[in-house]
Amino acid sequence: MTERWDAAAPGVLALPSGRLVRGRGLRAPLPAGPLPTFAVHLARRPGAPTDWESRWVRWPDFRLPSDAAGLRTSLVEAWERSADERVEVACGGGTGRTGTALACLAVLDGVPPGDAVAFVRNRYRRRAVETRGQRRLVEGFSG
Repeated sequence: MTERWDAAAPGVLALPSGRLVRGRGLRAPLPAGPLPTFAVHLARRPGAPTDWESRWVRWPDFRLPSDAAGLRTSLVEAWERSADERVEVACGGGTGRTGTALACLAVLDGVPPGDAVAFVRNRYRRRAVETRGQRRLVEGFSG
């Protein structure tokens, strides 16, 4: 088992099960502290290589993922690994796509799909999940 995220650290979302997942923006500097052991990067193109294992999901800003099944596979893996690893979800700014993915992780963790956006907005970022399409993606996501 790896050292967990600090639950009080910026961007760290505590899921109902106690799992901790960090959301962040890839354009911002890497936060101080331990590095992720696994990440899901949500972007139009793959980013620079990282020192940790990661999955890339093609997802243009303000839109929906190009491959919904690929997103689901990556998020299920992230949720499973978050039980005992430092998992991070990140997009360019850390708000829309990241917030949407965090809301989907909350659904996987047992939050009802209709409550997941509010759950993430209250515990991660007030403006997370930026578009109606992103909200619909969360509401249609099943655990």
